Amino acid sequence: MKLSNPESLHDALLVFLREQGLETPLLEYRIMQAWPDVMGATISRYTKQVFIREGKLHVQLTSAPLRQNLMMEHKRIAQKLNAHVGSYVISDVCFF
Repeated sequence: MKLSNPESLHDALLVFLREQGLETPLLEYRIMQAWPDVMGATISRYTKQVFIREGKLHVQLTSAPLRQNLMMEHKRIAQKLNAHVGSYVISDVCFF
């Protein structure tokens, strides 16, 4: 039997996730998991907590000087994380 409208498995899964309301939570999870890969081992060592609330990534750091430095680059960091995941997920990164 020949299919008249072939669809890739990837596309079918994306449609399913979107219909079930699971696409956004999955992308948010992927952003949080990407933090160590994108920021590197040194910054990850000072990271205590990472979570997303209202479209912003919140990161708790144990080093005040590092927090100050990263605050100046918050928009660029958000862009790098979104690019790593391949979708616009977060609008900003907040450090505390």
